[in-house]
Amino acid sequence: MYNHKKNGFLGIIITVIILIILVIVTNMETSKLYNFENVISKIILPVQNVITYLQNKISGNTTFFADMDQLKQENQELKEKNSQLEQQLRELEIIKAENETLKQYQALAEKYQSYKTIPAYVINRDITNYSKILVINVGKDDGVEENMTVIADEGLVGNIISVTSNTAKVQTIVDSASSTSALTSSTRDSMVCKGTIDGTSTLKATYIAIDSNIIEGDSVETSGLGGIYPKGIHIGKVTKVTEGKNKIDKTVEVETAVNFDRLETVLIITNHN
Repeated sequence: MYNHKKNGFLGIIITVIILIILVIVTNMETSKLYNFENVISKIILPVQNVITYLQNKISGNTTFFADMDQLKQENQELKEKNSQLEQQLRELEIIKAENETLKQYQALAEKYQSYKTIPAYVINRDITNYSKILVINVGKDDGVEENMTVIADEGLVGNIISVTSNTAKVQTIVDSASSTSALTSSTRDSMVCKGTIDGTSTLKATYIAIDSNIIEGDSVETSGLGGIYPKGIHIGKVTKVTEGKNKIDKTVEVETAVNFDRLETVLIITNHN
């Protein structure tokens, strides 16, 4: 209420001044009028500035810029706090992932406790039609050597084909150059499972005995022959049996237990020979 009264009073003063100036101007000659305008401008402008300042002061407008500075500062502080929280969240996610990896290692170690093993995780993949190679984060410095067997929770992954000081390459069983001597768990029929060019989860079985009784759904495991893989490591299951015109033309397809597209953690067996 007080502010409104002051604003009205200032308005009356300004109006009176303007009226006085108009009366004076209308009674002046043109040349004098020009000089008078210059004088009046020099007098009026400072007065207008003071009046405008007083009006803003009374109405509280001068606090606007101070409030803006404070808001900018608070916004910057919130951004910094948000950045800190995001960093903490990332760190928690990393710890969570590391804990999950440790759990997987522990489960693998318990499952294959009859073997001495080295834990590792996949750091790179060379997956093409002809090559299906994994790179893991352990090597010679960790005791890894060529031809060692690599397994996962679901079963057989492959074997070590080369090593450096701290990395190793794994030729997976689905690599087109890979051959794995195997048996069916129920009938004990022997076969050799080879990788195919077409996919990352299918093996083609060859060298099947004429009198074999392999059926779809049979579990397939390593036979222990060939000197690379220990006996009894799960490979996958029979998904298709095709009888040819001759008994020797029988073909069998095996789906791997390991999902190579999602494989992250593995164990390297060091003591099966």
